Amino acid sequence: MKRWITGVVCVFLALTAAQSRTCEKAETMQVLRRVNNYFMGRYADPTLPTMVKRSRTSNLWTRAVYYEGLMALYEIDPDARYADYTDRWAASHQWTPRYGVTTCNADDQCCGQTYLMRYLQVGGDEKISKVRENLDLQMKTYNPKANNALYGWWTWIDAIQMAMPLYFQMTAITHDQRYQQHAMMMYRWSRNMLAGGLFNAKDGLWWRDADYVAPYHEPDGKPCYWSRGNGWVYAALVRCMQQVSPKDKVYKELKKDFLAMSRALLNCQREDGFWNPSLVSTHYAMPETSGTALFLYGMAWGIRQGLLDERKYEPACRRAWQGMVQQAVHKDGFLGWMQGTGKDPSAGQPLSYDRVPDFEDYGTGCFLLGGVEYYRMITRDE
Repeated sequence: MKRWITGVVCVFLALTAAQSRTCEKAETMQVLRRVNNYFMGRYADPTLPTMVKRSRTSNLWTRAVYYEGLMALYEIDPDARYADYTDRWAASHQWTPRYGVTTCNADDQCCGQTYLMRYLQVGGDEKISKVRENLDLQMKTYNPKANNALYGWWTWIDAIQMAMPLYFQMTAITHDQRYQQHAMMMYRWSRNMLAGGLFNAKDGLWWRDADYVAPYHEPDGKPCYWSRGNGWVYAALVRCMQQVSPKDKVYKELKKDFLAMSRALLNCQREDGFWNPSLVSTHYAMPETSGTALFLYGMAWGIRQGLLDERKYEPACRRAWQGMVQQAVHKDGFLGWMQGTGKDPSAGQPLSYDRVPDFEDYGTGCFLLGGVEYYRMITRDE
């Protein structure tokens, strides 16, 4: 009798757990769709320029990051609307970096990441030719601001996310190692050489650019480690490692930085699941959605790859996702607590649940990247 009762209880618990996972999966997808539908509804014509104080072509970096998130969503929710919206946008810019093939600015190149994703999905040489022409040109262009070296272009850590994955994608597509090698040369320069190195290996975090390297500090005396800036690097490490074999020396080099950042970020997560705009400082202590979403993106991916201990990091991911859903996502899909454009924790202040940032696109992209990877994490055993 006892065995029968125990068996019934076990079956009941298993069914309850399965039902709970199914609900969580459906609820997560519903939130992702709601947030994306809000954005696509608000910006129905993807070919139009952005209008924040002045007109900017819609292949600028802020919009390019949105499409990174949309392509991630498309992989788990293959809605034809997403592909059509992306292709209309990219075709209107002739699948070309912002300001053309001669640019050496990472912000202008970011859109190429989505062009190459669509090339892999549906083909079409027009999706890759201008991007390749641009990278080929940059790799032989000497930088007058870096002693005429063939590097030194990434003087701010945001650039690592904007451009580094693009070089890795190009190597994965063409099997030409020069792209990956050049990216690593520029990464190492920013990491180790610029202003003595923008990566503080001791703390496992990055200064945004040369202006913020110690002894610069926040008003409370703590180092200024900008949340979203570190999120850009963290996401870039993921996006690059995805293109490389785990046996590759480059993968192992990037993995070392990824793990160091993961440990540092875990230690400064807020109890409500968010991270502050300034990671280790009490100055501007408040939720911030874009950095939080990028950290979720990296941690959830690291768990799925077996790089991070799920006992430690999965609770952090769950707190981050629930924090954003409960405190940032509006009923119509608008995202609150989103820091506007800038380069340090003071930008766009004061943040709030209702305040609209100057640009909505990159924040939505960050949220989709993090949310999609969270969805993959909670469904990894299916």
